[in-house]
Amino acid sequence: MLLWAKRLGKGILYFIAITVFWVLLYRFVNPPITMLEWSQRSLTHEQLQKGKLLPSSDAWVPLERIPNAMELAVVCGEDQQFFKHHGFDFKAIRKAWEYNKTHSKKRGASTISQQCAKNTFLWEGRSWLRKGLEVYFTLLIETLWGKERIMEVYLNCIEFGRGAFGVNAAAYYYFKKSPQALSRYQCIQIASMMPCPRTCGLHSAKATRRAAAIDRAMRRYGIQLSY
Repeated sequence: MLLWAKRLGKGILYFIAITVFWVLLYRFVNPPITMLEWSQRSLTHEQLQKGKLLPSSDAWVPLERIPNAMELAVVCGEDQQFFKHHGFDFKAIRKAWEYNKTHSKKRGASTISQQCAKNTFLWEGRSWLRKGLEVYFTLLIETLWGKERIMEVYLNCIEFGRGAFGVNAAAYYYFKKSPQALSRYQCIQIASMMPCPRTCGLHSAKATRRAAAIDRAMRRYGIQLSY
């Protein structure tokens, strides 16, 4: 029993050391590929040719070259408490918990930080193990990265459509222009598809309703973001 306890303790220490190094590395080095994108690469080239997938792009866009409107649209659409919480919105989690107890269609409460941690370091799924690791990696990136780096990685790695990962790929696919050239409403349109990147089209009814809600929230939230 003592031997197993020692081995377990060493295993935990190795895990912490490796994951902390991994997260610290991505603080300064842009991820070459995320776990989410890796999982989607199993989709075939034939699907891409048929238009079922969007073309991916490896071009990383620094945060200072991403329009303020794009950042604000994402915050208003995904996590309006992003600059106030430390990785978790406990009020939203409590509301989702109460809602899910009485509804078959479940509601999530993941923050931008949680989504960033999950997409960058973890596999897709809903197991308790993956959820626990999501909490762990969220705490790490909040501590070791800060909000600016979280937003930069998030916008460069989040899925905006099948095969389109990052704001660069989305801007060129949907509007044939660089992210810097996106208009305010084009930023809103891209952000409107984030909850359903594989099923929502740019002009779908769901995306259009969400775009209107994001637009209203942006007007209430303000114009500038400060880190």
